[in-house]
Amino acid sequence: MNKDPYRLPALDPLKGFDAAARHLSFTRAAAELFLTQSAISRQIQTLEEQLGVKLFRREARRLSLTPEGEVLARAVAETLGRLADVCAGLRASQRRPRVNVSAAVGIASLWLVPRLAAFQEIEPDVDVRLSADNRMVDLAREDIDLALRYIHPDAAPPGAALLFEEEVFPVAAPKLAAKLPAVLRPEDLAKLTLLAFDNGHKAPWFSWEPWLIGLGLAHARPKAVLEFNQYDQLIRAAEDGRGIALGRGPLVGHLIAERKLRPLGKSRQRVAARGYFLVRAPGVARPEVEGFAAWLLAEANKTVREAEK
Repeated sequence: MNKDPYRLPALDPLKGFDAAARHLSFTRAAAELFLTQSAISRQIQTLEEQLGVKLFRREARRLSLTPEGEVLARAVAETLGRLADVCAGLRASQRRPRVNVSAAVGIASLWLVPRLAAFQEIEPDVDVRLSADNRMVDLAREDIDLALRYIHPDAAPPGAALLFEEEVFPVAAPKLAAKLPAVLRPEDLAKLTLLAFDNGHKAPWFSWEPWLIGLGLAHARPKAVLEFNQYDQLIRAAEDGRGIALGRGPLVGHLIAERKLRPLGKSRQRVAARGYFLVRAPGVARPEVEGFAAWLLAEANKTVREAEK
């Protein structure tokens, strides 16, 4: 098995060649790299032997590149310059404060991401790395500072802060909602597609069945049912007018405010069994993490106040 798939010469001879090609002088190249002239000469000789071509024309008082040397000089200069830029960027990124955040896909896409631009406006020097994952990640093992979790209050770890509770109600795109009566009838339902959420966890408050029973439509049949295992995809389909969905209040509030969705009727169901919590990794108290946590709590308070209007 080839252990060197790129078959490149060593870096030091390439750096020596680059300096010699720029200065057209082994002496000045050696001074730049803090080497002796003989060391530069040996590097060039080694490189020429490995490539099987002459890179320089050596004359009495003049050094010039061969055509092969000119080709290599351009490629090496471009590559070393690119490497230098990448390394500088990596060093700079390590100096910038960063907050690592984990969140379930739904709350990440529908609640957190639309607000991140506002945080960047007030804290432009703090980077945020968002990991959207429905797994219950191990914060310490996966280098996560903060997590937004949808859990039962009894499952919230010590120090967790409640962001907001869940409230569920039917929603639809404004054009579709405008065609529907205040109270749905069986003949209305027969013309509608229900957008259903099924991520493998049975939660009655996300099921259409109890809602239809409550509306007196237990035996009515919709035109069709579309199931999604990611809640943000379901809501995007509702925005596009593909059908009606059960909106989760904290996650669709901004879409209602922006008139991309409209609630259907006034019936709302508060979900006491779950809530959205902010969880901190143990022992993490960096200023940027504390600042981001405080900002999250303030944004959650805004969400609660807007829902109460």
